[in-house]
Amino acid sequence: MKTFYLNGQKYSTNDNFSLLDLLSYFDYNLSLLVVEYNSFISTKKDWNQIMISDNDKVEVVTIVGGG
Repeated sequence: MKTFYLNGQKYSTNDNFSLLDLLSYFDYNLSLLVVEYNSFISTKKDWNQIMISDNDKVEVVTIVGGG
């Protein structure tokens, strides 16, 4: 069992999945995100290669336009 944190909330799983899988599962609009993975900004091209591991910390900031 591995534990990870998404926006400060703790989750546990036995599954193996990528950062892209995680973002898709939580139904984020992938074109409007900034993702911090273990204190580093992650580029979109790396999301499919980053595998979620025990004690990983993911912070997602959505970009919202307005006027």
